[in-house]
Amino acid sequence: MQKRDGFTSSIGVTLATLGSAVGLGNIWKFPYMTGANGGASFLVVYIACTFLVGLPIMMAEILIGRHVKANAVESYKRLSPKGQPWFLIGVSGVVAAFAIMAFYSGVAGWVFAYVFKSIVALFTGTQATDSVAMFNNLVNDPIQPIIWQYIVLVSVGLIIMMGVAKGIEGTVKKLMPVLFFLLIALGIRSMTLPGASKGLEFLFSPDFSKIDSTVILMALGLAFFKLSIGMGTMTTYGSYYRNDQNVPTTTLRVMLADLLVSMLAGIAIFPAVFAFGMEPAAGPSLLFLTIPEVFKSMPMGGVFQVLFFVLTAVASIGAMLSLIEVPVAFATETLGWSRKSVTVITVILLMIFGAPAALATSVTKDWQLFGLNPFDFYDYLSSNLLLPIGGLAICLFAAWVWGGKAFKKAMSNDGALHNGGIANIVVLLLKFVTPLLILVILLQGLGLI
Repeated sequence: MQKRDGFTSSIGVTLATLGSAVGLGNIWKFPYMTGANGGASFLVVYIACTFLVGLPIMMAEILIGRHVKANAVESYKRLSPKGQPWFLIGVSGVVAAFAIMAFYSGVAGWVFAYVFKSIVALFTGTQATDSVAMFNNLVNDPIQPIIWQYIVLVSVGLIIMMGVAKGIEGTVKKLMPVLFFLLIALGIRSMTLPGASKGLEFLFSPDFSKIDSTVILMALGLAFFKLSIGMGTMTTYGSYYRNDQNVPTTTLRVMLADLLVSMLAGIAIFPAVFAFGMEPAAGPSLLFLTIPEVFKSMPMGGVFQVLFFVLTAVASIGAMLSLIEVPVAFATETLGWSRKSVTVITVILLMIFGAPAALATSVTKDWQLFGLNPFDFYDYLSSNLLLPIGGLAICLFAAWVWGGKAFKKAMSNDGALHNGGIANIVVLLLKFVTPLLILVILLQGLGLI
């Protein structure tokens, strides 16, 4: 029997897990949600919610995957009492990862397109292109979004074919340092702009009077979705962990590093936004409309725009590797097919099912599934249904079915580590606190609160 692939080093484990957590959400969603919900006050609530929701489930998923050393479906199947369908947690994760990848690869395609267009604009001296027209020309074109989405899928597929150690671990070891370097370079440039201090004040000076139920709900939702939990990625990656890896320490490092990336993205974005009188609460358009306008107004803006979109592309790759690995690991281990064959089939299926999402503002804009276009349908299915339901089920399974005793034993690496206090807190959160908070997220996503 062929030895199962896995991560080879402690730094590789940390960077791969961080690569899964870091994505467009750090560069795109976190800044605009922070901007739209009051800046620093939102940040404080978000950090608290991360400790209560994101971190406990991340630990649970990784421990379950490491304990069983199998894909997301098989991990829950082996630990479930006979006849109980807890393996559906893994099935939900596989479906969620596929659905997210179907539309996420389209957005990543826009980012890759912007890298190319920014480089062309830099060398041809056409930097003054209207940002709104540039974005509309891209997303409303019946061909461009598909081409860029397919480039993204093929690129990620080629990395996945190389395996866990050489492909995923090897790639993120190279990309994560590049990510931090680009963020720091952009942040330094942004902070040197006249009027940049207003942006830093907005990000770091909390006004607690702005905290209301809406801000708390937004922070709670972001904390849940930001760390790639409930979609099978952490269970799958956990199965590649070494048995001596300190899971509590690793997950805490990943959470803090993920937060640091988001903060650095905020430092790179908000001082520049304020310096040029742009709107910090611009919403999803912040990445593709506001930022290019900011760079256009900046000395050497063309260069920094290229760096920014290269950075964003790098961030998206780590997340997509973990997403596509979930169905690939499941199919490889369940069907016994080669990794290359399964990867090719998965990429082709994503091309087929992802194309309608990529063309949701042009060719397929009138296609409706439950009143939603394909892009919004995949987003709603994963974000509002599968992820919160999966996260809720993981809490119940880890704390009540697998049980606190087995959970604590796995967290201590079978007694090798002395972290009983942390384990007790995590189990307590998983039993009572985290499920209630996820239930709030689920009810909010369904429009019931």
